[in-house]
Amino acid sequence: MFAVMGVTGNTGAAVAETLLARGAAVRVVVRDAGKAASWVARRAEVAVADARDADALAAAFRGVKGVYVLNPPGYGSDDPLADARAVGAALADAVARAGVPHVVALSSIGGHRPDGTGIIVTTHLLETALRAAGRPLTIVRAGFFMENWANVLEPALGQGVLPCFTLPLDKPFPMVDVADIGRTAAEALLGGPRGLRVVELNGPTDRTPQDAAAALSTAAGRPVQAVAVPREAWVPTLLGAGLAQRPAELLAEMYDGLNEGRVVPEDGTERANGTVTLEQAMARLVQGARAMA
Repeated sequence: MFAVMGVTGNTGAAVAETLLARGAAVRVVVRDAGKAASWVARRAEVAVADARDADALAAAFRGVKGVYVLNPPGYGSDDPLADARAVGAALADAVARAGVPHVVALSSIGGHRPDGTGIIVTTHLLETALRAAGRPLTIVRAGFFMENWANVLEPALGQGVLPCFTLPLDKPFPMVDVADIGRTAAEALLGGPRGLRVVELNGPTDRTPQDAAAALSTAAGRPVQAVAVPREAWVPTLLGAGLAQRPAELLAEMYDGLNEGRVVPEDGTERANGTVTLEQAMARLVQGARAMA
């Protein structure tokens, strides 16, 4: 039995689906039991716990071979860093009390840095708390989610313009598909504990914003051009997309860190590559957008 957080989001769902497909027993950990019906139908157990509730988390984690944990996105929060500290403290307490044999945690490229990476610092705080818990730990530091391009599909499909914060537009950076993140984390759980393990996960290769535009052009059947968003427009653009002020500022700081070379893998860590290409991911995103139109 493995416990999996985040199953109502992208990575947790991918982890749980991979485990179930490989015949493993799964306990999904959700805040709202009403959102777990599809997992119950697939014979998964359900535990209800908020990410900040150490008591409920400890109960959800007892008796399992391993757990998959993450810090839920806080794009509507007034203070994502304080939230990350609270979640990290609760998770560390819970895995220690439950005696979890193996923790697999989602982090980010650049998660080893305590500052200078914007919202990625939330993953550093999670890593730090879990290391202090003293349980066998696998940290999966993922590159930029390919699925994040869905946030700018509307102007890309409607106007042929792909707004980009990563500069210059021909600079490659790590991008990885959620399916590969889920598979990597699930395989780490199935493989069992190996002390402290850090896996820097990329897609098949680094890609550029221009590559993303070209992949969208092919998938959409229309020209799409990557266009740099001016630095002074980053925060207003993110606020217009519905983010709160502090998360918008931290995301802007993250893009600064990426553009200035601070968001990079840690030296001496294990490297892994997924198999899903940017072209495949973009085709799926376009197909999904059109199906919902």
